[in-house]
Amino acid sequence: MNNIKILWVDDEIDLLKPHILFLENKNYDVTTSKSGTEALEQIEQENFDIVFLDENMPGLTGLETLAEIKEKRENLPIVMITKSEEEFIMEEAIGSKIADYLIKPVNPNQILLSIKKNLDHSRLISEKTTSNYQQEFRKIAMDMAQVNSYEEWAELYQRLIYWELQLETIEDSGMFEILESQKQEANTQFCKFIDKNYPGWFEKKADAPVMSHTIFKEKIVPEISKDQPTLLVVVDNLRYDQWKAFEPVVSTYYKKTEESPFYSILPTATQYARNAMFSGLMPSEMEKLFPKYWKNDTDEGGKNNYEAEFLREQLKRLGLNIKHEYHKITSLKAGRKLVENFKTQKNNDLTVVVYNFVDMLSHSKTEMEVIKELASNDKSYRSLTHSWFKNSPLLEIIQQAQQLGFKLILTTDHGTINVKHPSKVIGDKNTSLNLRYKTGKSLTYEEKDVLAAKNPKSIHLPTLNMSSSFIFAKGDLFFAYPNNFNHYVSYYRNTYQHGGVSLEEMVIPFVVMTPK
Repeated sequence: MNNIKILWVDDEIDLLKPHILFLENKNYDVTTSKSGTEALEQIEQENFDIVFLDENMPGLTGLETLAEIKEKRENLPIVMITKSEEEFIMEEAIGSKIADYLIKPVNPNQILLSIKKNLDHSRLISEKTTSNYQQEFRKIAMDMAQVNSYEEWAELYQRLIYWELQLETIEDSGMFEILESQKQEANTQFCKFIDKNYPGWFEKKADAPVMSHTIFKEKIVPEISKDQPTLLVVVDNLRYDQWKAFEPVVSTYYKKTEESPFYSILPTATQYARNAMFSGLMPSEMEKLFPKYWKNDTDEGGKNNYEAEFLREQLKRLGLNIKHEYHKITSLKAGRKLVENFKTQKNNDLTVVVYNFVDMLSHSKTEMEVIKELASNDKSYRSLTHSWFKNSPLLEIIQQAQQLGFKLILTTDHGTINVKHPSKVIGDKNTSLNLRYKTGKSLTYEEKDVLAAKNPKSIHLPTLNMSSSFIFAKGDLFFAYPNNFNHYVSYYRNTYQHGGVSLEEMVIPFVVMTPK
């Protein structure tokens, strides 16, 4: 490996001989310069890895030299060294994207630390992260064997996400593969847990998690106040890791006061989970009490066209006399329109915004080769979501909400999973089309691949006829018909789907934030 090349610019460079000898003994290659003008010429002639730059020099000052270096070598790390502790100099230097800022007198170890921080950063983090995960891997594996409650599963899933986000930045792909296998094992065990416990969550006085149909009453209502407007953002189809990917962007404007995972109902599909959220009812209850608003899988027309009505009925049932508005954003144009008119929302007690981008992204992934390339795995899927969010009308809405003093609640209806393995299923022509769940009569399927609800009423789902049942795909499976099987499999493999049983689909974020 080549020695790291350092350029040290200081009009009193002769006084720094001990520091330079210290670095050379550490095998760093140090070039010196006595002025900004000389330094600029050296940078033209040679590729340096890092520059140490004195702020107070005759002729071109440190700040002026910094600006000119950045024009020539934008990504070259520059460490500013100064006697002055004046705030405006610090701000100027930081604004010019310096790598570090040191106050004289500096000792050799400060210089060494700055070099390591800027040039050896990735390797050191990679080694430390790998070491830490190796220790945590054993602990997670042991804990997984003992997890036996919905709280423990949510906590374990959050730990897996934490390590997934840590490991995605390091150079050791082997560690990432180990994590992936651990996630698969977690989903295998989680499916067994759901199979055993899910029906019991609907019994009277059951120890049940907050779920789609209880989230509004249990979590959102206590946050609504006449003293402060509340913005509720429901980002359709948002996984927990995607929220974590763009949380730092939101944190620029809002301070988090609560983050708690909750559970999507089954099927983890928009027409079931999001309608349950806004109605405060399970699907079988919606069908019974509001037949004009509820549509089953086999019915014609949009399945989520009455969320505003469901919300209004729930508010009435809860005795909440509040001023509220509901907005569903399904296009860039609709998002821009809400941005332009958002100030009118400040007189509401509750403003609800359902944002459909992530759902459109996941579905368009099967149709558009460009999207398929951009979101080929979970890491790129998170990256694409982060990029969209930073440039979306939704961020502008959140920025305006912060300026107007809104409390922010951000959540979703369900997550999604990258499906990799097909499972054959046979049904009649009225069987639902979703790749992660099926409902219909006389379904034939691989028992080991599904969680089956032969009596849908037991989990509060509608029964289309006497022999109707629901099946939910486990883990990363997706349903495929035997007819034209190979074409179907190659078309849908490695796409993002929802409706089934997995940590990614069922354990989802609920976040409350106050404006900074």
